[in-house]
Amino acid sequence: MPYDFTRSASREVADNIKWNRYAGRDVLAMWVADMDFASPPEVTAALAARVASGSFGYSEPTREMVGAVLGAARRDYGWQIAPEWLVPLPGLVTGLNVACRAVGQPGDAVLTATPVYPPFMSAPQYSERTLLKVPLLEPDDALPWRWDLPALDAAAAGARVLLLCHPHNPVGRAWDRAELEAIADIARRRDLVVVSDEIHCDLLLEPGARHLPFAMLSPDAAQRSITLMAASKTYNVAGLGCAFAVVPDAGLRHAFQRAMRGIVPHPNLLGLTATAAAYGQGAAWRAELLEVLRANRDAIVAALDGVAGVRVLPAQATYLAWIDCRGAGLEHPQAFFEAAGVGLSDGADFGAPGFVRLNFGCPSATLAAALTRMRAALDKLPQPG
Repeated sequence: MPYDFTRSASREVADNIKWNRYAGRDVLAMWVADMDFASPPEVTAALAARVASGSFGYSEPTREMVGAVLGAARRDYGWQIAPEWLVPLPGLVTGLNVACRAVGQPGDAVLTATPVYPPFMSAPQYSERTLLKVPLLEPDDALPWRWDLPALDAAAAGARVLLLCHPHNPVGRAWDRAELEAIADIARRRDLVVVSDEIHCDLLLEPGARHLPFAMLSPDAAQRSITLMAASKTYNVAGLGCAFAVVPDAGLRHAFQRAMRGIVPHPNLLGLTATAAAYGQGAAWRAELLEVLRANRDAIVAALDGVAGVRVLPAQATYLAWIDCRGAGLEHPQAFFEAAGVGLSDGADFGAPGFVRLNFGCPSATLAAALTRMRAALDKLPQPG
């Protein structure tokens, strides 16, 4: 493999939030959704060239950046995006908050499915909207995490917006066409605007899998959609502050832009550079990354699933493992594993106490050390049955 996925670049810098949480402690940081890998060398080279220019004034998306985004959408999803549909953003979470403000009025309801990435639950409240939560159906012996469509339909009767996480963080599902079409049908009948967070869409782990943007389902789905995307998760450039919304409907796009006025800054100029390089030159690096992530995912399932009542389903997408610890009888699983030397995200923050989220976007040696610590701690618990 021409790229190096064995080095943990993030541990070598002094300003990294992920590892600074445990500074001075023997705890392996596997919580926030930053990978430990160095960003693609093509991205680093583009940034170095931009810095060498010595010009850091106000900037805007370049023709190269827009072309890279549109070209990647055609190449990777078969999605023809018109340039005018793009709205640059300083981050995807900003987009969630802007979307909630752009549709409806204060007091209107915003709907999402839980467990889910915490800003899905905070953005409506920050926007003076009412949050409605529909729990996903938990996996059983035959079926994975999935939508409770009747419950979603019933809740949608009182909502204006649906916040869709696609692929889903934290459960790791890549929603299939049938599931998305069922959601689109509910959105059409209930007249919902669908805000689709697709930031993990380039991290589908099954060989040959291809992301299907919600907006590609039908003309109606496109016209009621705000798709939020960024290079930040896939190419590990979140700190550069650049994302974008894709909004095909002109009226909805203008409402979104009005909600941004005066409060949302421009994307970081180096973020624009990194986005152009990532989408334009990063395909080979991403292909190798997916092989590493797939192996890491499988190692987690092999090491932990069924141990002391713990359950781990293989993620279809993302570099995040969603681990059900309820069967182990752990009241606070995040604290339990932190005491064992592994720092994970607490499922309670996602609306699911008893779970933890593990970031496996790291060198295999780091993951192996973490799994050894976790397995040793679990082996000391009373075995179920």
